[in-house]
Amino acid sequence: MVQTIAALIRKELLQIRRDRIMLRLIFIMPLVQLLVLGYAVSTDVKFIGMAVHDCDRSSLSREFVRSFSAGDYFIPRDSGLPLLEIERGFQENAYDAVLIIPPDFSKTLAAGGAARAGFIVDGTNANAAAISLGYAGIITAQFNGRTASREVPISLRQKVLYNPEGESIYFMVPGIIAVLLTMITVMLTAMAIVRERELGTLEQLVVTPISTPALILGKTIPFAILGFVEMSIALAFGVLWFKIPFAGSWPLLYALAFIFLFTTLGVGMFISTATRTQQQAMFFSWFFSIYTILTSGFFIPIANMPAAVQYLTYLNPLRYFMKIVRSRNASSSSCGR
Repeated sequence: MVQTIAALIRKELLQIRRDRIMLRLIFIMPLVQLLVLGYAVSTDVKFIGMAVHDCDRSSLSREFVRSFSAGDYFIPRDSGLPLLEIERGFQENAYDAVLIIPPDFSKTLAAGGAARAGFIVDGTNANAAAISLGYAGIITAQFNGRTASREVPISLRQKVLYNPEGESIYFMVPGIIAVLLTMITVMLTAMAIVRERELGTLEQLVVTPISTPALILGKTIPFAILGFVEMSIALAFGVLWFKIPFAGSWPLLYALAFIFLFTTLGVGMFISTATRTQQQAMFFSWFFSIYTILTSGFFIPIANMPAAVQYLTYLNPLRYFMKIVRSRNASSSSCGR
């Protein structure tokens, strides 16, 4: 049986090596996807176009506006539109936020009062709007700390663990690696038996003295090997190109990936036996991949999903592997250290 499985594995690998289109799909496309998604898929909100209506025109108001230009978060500029036509600027996509400073801004602050300023954001993208409001709140609080004459009773020291720069690439690239591993193994395995059926060689395999377990192992082991190769290339690319530090155990990650491959290879084999053409197999594998990606927490946290969908995510194997590749080792510290 071992010789039979080895012969089937050799046959599958030779068939893949002779298929140039398949080789491009296996090795080139994942790297292109990793590059494109690694740079394009980002949760960072930066370079927010902000129109400024400074009705005070004082040095203090100009300092307040300059505080928004610190960093790459806001790009303050004069919109050129009257104050009453702010909505037209949003409709024309001239800016994403508007800062309105009233005429008595500096006088109120000089008298020790609480000056008010207006900040309006475009809520079309709810996530970007919420983050923009958070940025504006932090900048305003820092400006108050620099200009307020009274002492602040509580001093809050902030610290960000694991990703102090706030770069989303450290969160997205490991997730992309898990997604690529899922898509590659499901699609390749889904086309394994279907290709034999379309070429007319499935009947030859049926009449040969090959047991069912040997046939299944011979069809899935090559794609498991390719899955590990793809994962290794993607991990090396993430560490060397994106400069993402690897925290954890390499053997443990590969061991858990081996367990995860049982699910993707099993789903691919099920699709392969339930379909009749490679087009059908590609469609079903694409449908499964979209379901797993959307319900794995790759884009949207599972806690933010409706309760019914959260229960549905427990059936998604990518949910657990996504948490594995994004986890990190950290030593806990107690109070007073």
